[in-house]
Order: sequence, then C-alpha cells, then structure tokens
Amino acid sequence: MNILLHICCAVCATACLERLRQEGHDVSGYFCNPNIQPRAEYLKRLQEIKKLARGQNLPLLVDDYELDSWFTQTGGLESEPEGGRRCSECFKIRLEKTARQAKKKKFDAFTTTLTISPHKNFRLINEIGQDIGNGLFLARDFKKQNGFQRAQQLARQHNLYHQNYCGCIYSLNKAIIDERLHKETCPSGHKD
Repeated sequence: MNILLHICCAVCATACLERLRQEGHDVSGYFCNPNIQPRAEYLKRLQEIKKLARGQNLPLLVDDYELDSWFTQTGGLESEPEGGRRCSECFKIRLEKTARQAKKKKFDAFTTTLTISPHKNFRLINEIGQDIGNGLFLARDFKKQNGFQRAQQLARQHNLYHQNYCGCIYSLNKAIIDERLHKETCPSGHKD
C-alpha cells in the first residue's frame, strides 16, 4: 500500500517508517504540527525531519504552521491535564489534516507516529483515526514490539535531536515544572 505517515517528530518517525517498510508499504511523510511551540522548536523539529527524510529517501509533505488556528480550535481547554480533552482535540486536528491530504493525493491509507509514544493512548488515537478516516486509517500501535525503544535507538544512530516535551505550550510548561520539581527532590543532579 501507498501510505501517508503523519509525523510528529523525527525521533518517532524512525521506527514507524522502518516497520511500515518492513511490512512492504511505500511510505510518504506528512509533517503537520500546528501545536508545536515556540516557533523555534517547530523549526528545529522540521529541520530534523527533513534531515531524516533525506537520509531515508522519504518523500515529505510539510503543512503550514497554523498556530493561531490551533489555539482557536483548542480554546477553552487550556487547563486540561496532559492526555485530556485538549490532547484529543489536538490529535483530531492533525489527523483530519492528514486524512484530507491522503484523500487529495490518492494515498491508499494514512497512519500516525503518535502511537509510538508510551504517553499516548492508542485506543483514543485509533478511534479518532477511524472516525475521520472513511476507511483510510491504518491502525498501528507502533509502541508494540518495543517500538519506542527502537525509535530511541534509531534516533541515536541517526544523531537526531530529541525534544523533552510533546509540543504545545502546555506540555512545555509541564516539562519545565517537572524538571524543577525533580531538581528540588534530587538536588545532587542524579537522575532516578
């Protein structure tokens, strides 16, 4: 099958791309992440996926960076916890755009790297993909079969930048708070 792979970042893309190709699929990437903030972080992640795409001979489509639209669509959900309704809406935004691209460019199916993260709910992502996909969504729980660990290994092998938060300003703020708390509870600087 000819598959459009929604890509959240280069690290996550590595093992997903590897697995889809092992299954015999032709894969093109789609970098669609209006949630990533600040803009410098968005550009860094975009630079890394372009680097990976060149090295892996991966055709790559890049969506416009529509941060204002993302804020409008997730408005009122600012205080939601990580993994809550704001994240569901963010998944939906990106998967809807991917579904439109897949249909427009006549791909056989689309899927997403989001399911490789141990912090993301596969069932929820699958449900959203199935609801909007009109039969085009290819359900894959990429974290299965040590997918996340494989992505980490491949990212080191390809010398890819590894971010420490999902992407939006709210996950960035949580990462900053978590880091401060860690430093307060573990002042020697040792990681648990």
